[in-house]
Amino acid sequence: MVCRGSLLALVVLTAATSLRAQEPLRWGADAEGGAPYIFKDPQDPRNNIGFEVDLAEALEQELGREIEFVQYNYAELALGLQRGDFDFAMNGLEVTPDRQRRLRMSRPYYVYRLQLAARADDDRFETLEQLKAIGGRVGTLDNTAASRLLEQKEFAPVLYDGQAEPYQDLELGRLDAVLMDLPIAEYYARPNLKLKFVGESFGAGAYAIAFRENQEELAQQFDAAIVKLAASGDLERIYRKWGIWNEDQEQLSGDVEIANILADSSQGLTLDRYLPLLWDGAKMTIYLSVLSMALAVAIGLPVSISRLYGPWPLRAAAISYVEFFRGIPVLLLLYILYYGMPTLLARWGIVWTPGNAFIGVLAFGLNYAAYEAEIYRAGISSIPHGQWEAAASLGMSRFTTFRRIILPQTWRIVLPPMTNDFVALFKDTSIVSVIAVVELTKQYQILAKSSLKYMEIGLATAALYLLMSVPLGYLSRWMERRMSAG
Repeated sequence: MVCRGSLLALVVLTAATSLRAQEPLRWGADAEGGAPYIFKDPQDPRNNIGFEVDLAEALEQELGREIEFVQYNYAELALGLQRGDFDFAMNGLEVTPDRQRRLRMSRPYYVYRLQLAARADDDRFETLEQLKAIGGRVGTLDNTAASRLLEQKEFAPVLYDGQAEPYQDLELGRLDAVLMDLPIAEYYARPNLKLKFVGESFGAGAYAIAFRENQEELAQQFDAAIVKLAASGDLERIYRKWGIWNEDQEQLSGDVEIANILADSSQGLTLDRYLPLLWDGAKMTIYLSVLSMALAVAIGLPVSISRLYGPWPLRAAAISYVEFFRGIPVLLLLYILYYGMPTLLARWGIVWTPGNAFIGVLAFGLNYAAYEAEIYRAGISSIPHGQWEAAASLGMSRFTTFRRIILPQTWRIVLPPMTNDFVALFKDTSIVSVIAVVELTKQYQILAKSSLKYMEIGLATAALYLLMSVPLGYLSRWMERRMSAG
């Protein structure tokens, strides 16, 4: 009986092990990242295409296991992998000391170099040193080999989350150059007649597949599969298909010896070093919030008055303004103003390339003005009509009545919801990072991803937000008491 039970347990365990071996492997990557890695097929957006998609299919055949794609934000791939949200990450992940210390990186599957790009009519520089000498603005992706190299050379790079946006800003004249990995430059810069490559590519590095540290067996299987794909010519076939094959890739079939161009960023990032950077981000947050709120108040009050007392065309326009800007996300408005509007105006021969921070202030000001207008309308409507009649009996005009009697009482009523909106605006400004504005939250993300000190730097960032928002509450209550005196 004991033997029979043991045999049954062995059979169940074997079956379970076999079943786990046949489970699909989950591949974490960000399809929003862009070409030529993994992106949506323009002909059929339901499908992903890219050289890493083809590589995943080749690995699937070599390993004999199905691979399922899992959409995941690129910036959080390492954290998602450690959480167990997927089995491996492959998305142009550069081999860095930071990643090697906390992840099991596979053998390289692609050797990349960095490529500088500029506008086709710009002949002011040929090297990074010459670009620095003229004070040029250079854009790149956040937390990459290019961004680290620029910081080492004492540039202040404009950091982006997406690959297409830097080249678009370069074309519009907002940047003087873009430094990216060569596969990205080949796809976005080379075909664009308004852009050109500047100098030769430089600074070799490698892409590898990331695994958790306890996945050594699985990582070894992928290592062996990459070697076989390189030896069989499958890697060359895939890379030639996407126009990214070069002589550097010949190293992949042997022992890849690549000098790491990224420094270990987590060493020495102490409190006295990252607090000034966080404070710089906080100052940008304050700048955006104060100017945006001032613009919202300046627009919102006339809109509310027009809706209450204006002729019907003005009332209709005010209602349309409120419904439109209250009904669309600020993120969409940022993209329209920053990327869509300059492109549209350029078709009519109008050059309009305002600064990133200006667009942020404009977008938030227009959006929050719709909310402020409704707050003011409710506050004005709450004042008893008898106030108007009493003022009229004293011979006051309607304008004087509104300015000296109605409006002061309205401010006291609307002050609390206005303060709430102001505090909310401090936090909402974090989304301006999509147009390469480095405010407090974006600065936190840059420092935390580089140093892995998510908790320590996060607490410092939270303290700065509280330092900015809590005094607003006290100021609001003080102003309420002052307005209520007598």
